[in-house]
Amino acid sequence: MAARTDPAIWSGLFRISPESGQTLQAQIRQAIVAAILDRQIAASMPLPSCRVLAEKLGVARGTVVLAFQQLVDQGFLIAKERRGHFVNPEMLTMPARAPGAIRRSDPTLDWKSRRKVAASEMPEPSKQENWIRASYPFVYGQFDPGLFPTAEWRECNRMALAVLEIRNWASDMVDRDDPLLIEQIQARLLPRRGIFANPDEIIVTLGAQHALYMLATLLMGRGTKVAMENPGYPDARSIFRLSGAEIVPVPVDGEGIDPDAIPDDCGFAFVTPSHQCPTMVSLPEDRRQKLIADAQKHDRIIIEDGYDSQLVDDAPQQALRGIDRSGRVIYVGSMSKTLAPGLRLGYIVASAELIAELRALRRFMLRHPPANNQRAVALFLSLGHHEALVRRLSSAFQERRERLIGAVSSYLPEWGITDTPGGTSLWLEGPHGTSGKALAELAAARSVLIEPGARFFDQPERNGRFVRLGISSIALQHIEPGIRELATAAGRRPAAA
Repeated sequence: MAARTDPAIWSGLFRISPESGQTLQAQIRQAIVAAILDRQIAASMPLPSCRVLAEKLGVARGTVVLAFQQLVDQGFLIAKERRGHFVNPEMLTMPARAPGAIRRSDPTLDWKSRRKVAASEMPEPSKQENWIRASYPFVYGQFDPGLFPTAEWRECNRMALAVLEIRNWASDMVDRDDPLLIEQIQARLLPRRGIFANPDEIIVTLGAQHALYMLATLLMGRGTKVAMENPGYPDARSIFRLSGAEIVPVPVDGEGIDPDAIPDDCGFAFVTPSHQCPTMVSLPEDRRQKLIADAQKHDRIIIEDGYDSQLVDDAPQQALRGIDRSGRVIYVGSMSKTLAPGLRLGYIVASAELIAELRALRRFMLRHPPANNQRAVALFLSLGHHEALVRRLSSAFQERRERLIGAVSSYLPEWGITDTPGGTSLWLEGPHGTSGKALAELAAARSVLIEPGARFFDQPERNGRFVRLGISSIALQHIEPGIRELATAAGRRPAAA
């Protein structure tokens, strides 16, 4: 290895960026660790002094001092008096990563013929990785950095990292959940939906999709018939199909799913009664009662997804689980729409017997969701931060929804709007001949992100003129100009402001 004696070389070896999500000190430590493990620094070669490296990197000397001290504490560097910092020789005894050491799979292996399920052939989600850089992100299910409770979330994570708290969550919980989180779900989240449950009737999951996957694995298989809203939640449809179940599409109208259209021989019904996915309509009381009555009559299980139900509604209704007296309703909830989708935290409420089986199943899948996250969320709920956040989000989203409906009515008057109170998205139906997919591509070129609606249908090829516009991650002042750009992409001349 060539000696690196010129201090100027260090600034090229340790590249840092102010645009990185990491602190400058963390970037310096990461760069030095990477250089050590990749054998770019010899043990006999001193690192440049803190002053010299700080000058070359354009950072404060104290930043480099702290980075060096942390690496000494971790054993990567050794500080020698009057000589400087050197790489700890013990770190160089680990095998280095050799170029080309990664082995590729045998190209003759036919994995397609060996697989038992075809997950890759199911409809893909709308991929919008760079939504945060778009000027007009009408995307669903993402968060608004401006509304995220950064200070409160940091407080709860700091509390979870206290010595006594670490003792509570650091051990393997096997098949259990954080008791404080179960208590908070029971006392703070469920009563808002009219659900009252015992602790043994609640299990924590890695989001709603994980909950649905466990339910499908445990309860469904070949010969199972699942009635599903059409349009409906595409990932739930795929999860049930992967289990071997047959999907029976049931039409959705202006009041949600029609219970009378569910065939008698369906053993399950998957519904989103609070805000139907994706139309956002709310299921009226008479249909809710009919769903439950029919479930009892036909020995059917109802899987209720509390889709977009976390926010404050003008006219909130009880969840099906709250009015069910037979125990046939399984409730699936999530905190994705309020706290953060990346947290991946949800829960199932069902009979104690079913929850016990789900715990046994979950143990073989992942044992339990990360306990440190469970404790941080439990603290977030217990301190009232979630209640305050829900009120703030509900107010902001109501204003955004009204602005969006007004803008669509002005600039895209020929489009049909499913105007419903509450929820975090708007469902639109374009004129005949509209291609939601083509429009999304044209709009993306103008930095407007929308979601084609075809994937929500059981037969997507016949329903291509729908789109969904989310409001959770776009600022209020960007909504109207974003719709103007969308109208332009749709081929209309924008109306005068």
